[in-house]
Amino acid sequence: MAWIITKYLLTAGMVVFISEVAKRSDRLGGFIAALPVMTLLTLLWLYLENQPEEKIANHAYYTFWYVIPTLPMFLLFPYLLPKLGFWITMGVCVVVTVICFGLFALVMKGFGIQLL
Repeated sequence: MAWIITKYLLTAGMVVFISEVAKRSDRLGGFIAALPVMTLLTLLWLYLENQPEEKIANHAYYTFWYVIPTLPMFLLFPYLLPKLGFWITMGVCVVVTVICFGLFALVMKGFGIQLL
């Protein structure tokens, strides 16, 4: 139980840290958020929990493919925010990202990469 609490605290601490940095500097906050900090933490947790190397490698592999369809959201959000407000923009971005995931998975399936 202590291990799970430690994982929660460290992982949540990173989110809080990034949001605090972003309050002070848009660029630095964005830079830190763009780093694969959560993925690195996840890989670390998997390793420390003695997960098989194949599972750890697969996590990194699929993370790469799942990042690609999220990228349009980062351009769409700042464009829509002043026009629609925060919550509607957030909703539209979620819907667009889900659609991008589906379309990307269909395209990648043609190349023999199963994402869904």
